[in-house]
Amino acid sequence: MTPDSPEDPLTGLAPLLQVRPILDDLCEFGGTWASPHAAGGPGWAYFHIVTRGECVLESPGHPPLRLQGGDVLLLPHGDPHTMRARPGAAGAAGTPAGTATVYRNAIRHRASLGVEPDTEIICGRLQFEAAGESLLIAALPDRILLHGPDWPDAARTRLLLEAVRDELDADTAGAAAIAIHLASALFVMMLRAHLAAGAASGGLLRLLGQRLTARAVLAMLRDPAHPWTLDDLAARAATSRATLVRAFRAAAGCPPLAFLTDLRLGLARRQLLQGHPAAQVAAEVGYQSESALSRAMHRHHGIRPGEIRRAGEVAAGVQ
Repeated sequence: MTPDSPEDPLTGLAPLLQVRPILDDLCEFGGTWASPHAAGGPGWAYFHIVTRGECVLESPGHPPLRLQGGDVLLLPHGDPHTMRARPGAAGAAGTPAGTATVYRNAIRHRASLGVEPDTEIICGRLQFEAAGESLLIAALPDRILLHGPDWPDAARTRLLLEAVRDELDADTAGAAAIAIHLASALFVMMLRAHLAAGAASGGLLRLLGQRLTARAVLAMLRDPAHPWTLDDLAARAATSRATLVRAFRAAAGCPPLAFLTDLRLGLARRQLLQGHPAAQVAAEVGYQSESALSRAMHRHHGIRPGEIRRAGEVAAGVQ
């Protein structure tokens, strides 16, 4: 984005938010039920749309989250979690009912057996495809919840979701391409609603909510390995160095180049966890050598790249 570009920040993000949607389940549950989801893996996010009824999300390290009809939940990092019946729901105190599963147009339809369903959920995943999105996704919160009655784009988002589902169900010429673009639009709408609701108290999303800082952040995201200087970033933002520093400190609590370091190390950590060689990771995130990356990572996080790679291998079950 050039300084005089008419694009707003989220429009500038669009090239970094190309996603491929996967619709996994249409669930119709009643009574006592639980639906566990394993970790999604690198580059995958989970989403759940509660179209009717109520349920609870449980995930490690977070308190239970109550969801109700009209809510859209995004788990950007693909964290493991369980969706289950809300405590106190009709029939939820008894023995868990069995579940019948059938496939219709490659979508699983899951329904509780022997009990009237009172909750319907569309469950799916997003695969982030653009090469530069890892920094952006790494900086997102663990949960983004759009509460149905409280956000202005709810009706249009439901239409988008229905359109994605219809395209994938139809399996006609061009359906995949159309679904990809619809899903990208949906994700941008979710970020916009999240920003408008004031849910991002700091960090990347708050910076992207302000035009001045957004221009500098987009430049970092598009080319994290570039040897950015404060003068470069101020020029991208069409402002002075001092003004840009003040804006970053107000929004993120740190100056622009410190924020860039955090973004680079966030990307490096994710690539190392995926097993990428440290030398390759260093070059891709803007460090001159593996040792330079190691020093920066140890200085900021007290850990070396090799330790992160080994942790990733253990998590993946590599002996």
